[in-house]
Amino acid sequence: MGSAERDGPDGVDDWRAGLDAVDARLVDDYQSGFPVVERPFRAVADDLGVGEREALERVERLRERGVFRRFGAVLNPPVIGSSTLAAVRAPEDRFDAVAETINGYRQVNHNYRRDHEWNMWFVVTAATRGMRDEILADIESTTGCEVLALPMLTDYYIDLEFPVWNDDAFARESIASTDAAATRISEDAAGDLAALDRRLLVEIQDGFPLTATPYRDVADAVGADVDDVLAAVERLLADGCIKRVGCVVNHIVTGFHNNCMVVWDVPDDRLDEVGERVGELPYVTLCYHRPRRVEQDWPYNLFTMVHGREAEAVDAKVDELAAEYLPFDHERLYSTETLKQTGAQYEELVGDGT
Repeated sequence: MGSAERDGPDGVDDWRAGLDAVDARLVDDYQSGFPVVERPFRAVADDLGVGEREALERVERLRERGVFRRFGAVLNPPVIGSSTLAAVRAPEDRFDAVAETINGYRQVNHNYRRDHEWNMWFVVTAATRGMRDEILADIESTTGCEVLALPMLTDYYIDLEFPVWNDDAFARESIASTDAAATRISEDAAGDLAALDRRLLVEIQDGFPLTATPYRDVADAVGADVDDVLAAVERLLADGCIKRVGCVVNHIVTGFHNNCMVVWDVPDDRLDEVGERVGELPYVTLCYHRPRRVEQDWPYNLFTMVHGREAEAVDAKVDELAAEYLPFDHERLYSTETLKQTGAQYEELVGDGT
């Protein structure tokens, strides 16, 4: 899900003021692939041609300026627990009250207003499918709003890692190609986590400490040996519980404050063919299959996301998608307000669950 608004401020020029080429490399080259070693900033500093302390201080400064949301691991809730995108049609006269109610659930970690009949879109992540569905039923009962539940069934391409130190009109404009593949997502998936993995995920969910020895500090916090923590991070990366380790960029601050979620009515027998082809387009930041809900007048089964600096640039790319790749009925849902944006609550996800 995107987090930017259609009519945000123009931050393309001013956010880079006072920054230099070393900062540019930190911003664009270290959104992933941060070394999983005891002193990662030493390895990064060697690559950048600066001292270890300077590399650390630059990341600290970029976080303080809001260019980085945090430093650490990007976790993958659908692999660890059960997650779904959901929406309600909140009456305008009760919109704020409905948002407050939905945001009050700890298991809701994203919530956005979008310009559509289904005007409130949120993500629910719980330890099990049963718990997830109980939360959705409770939201429906409490708010009096019918819930449209759209769990991800196939991931074709999902990656909000893209260069921002540029004047590109849309995300990934300067990237030549992307690899995409159909990855099935089970609604009943749950990571087979060791005790250390569970403690580790809870400890790092909000980021790593910004110190010269972040993995040692995390190891001390969870009562483990640093070598065991390093091995656990590598294992969780390999298993898909951790997507990447690096500096998480704030796309709004860096100018990509327009995004459009486009939903498409694709013939079911062409979903994988079309999904993989579209997922490989460099300007598509997200592409996945979610179920139709015909009984709720929701005929769409393919979701794509395009991020850009201006709404016009985003619309131009969606026009291109419709003309050249997806000649199917579709709707464009711009986000117009961020209602909630937090990480999933891993204390619950890594618990036993029932």
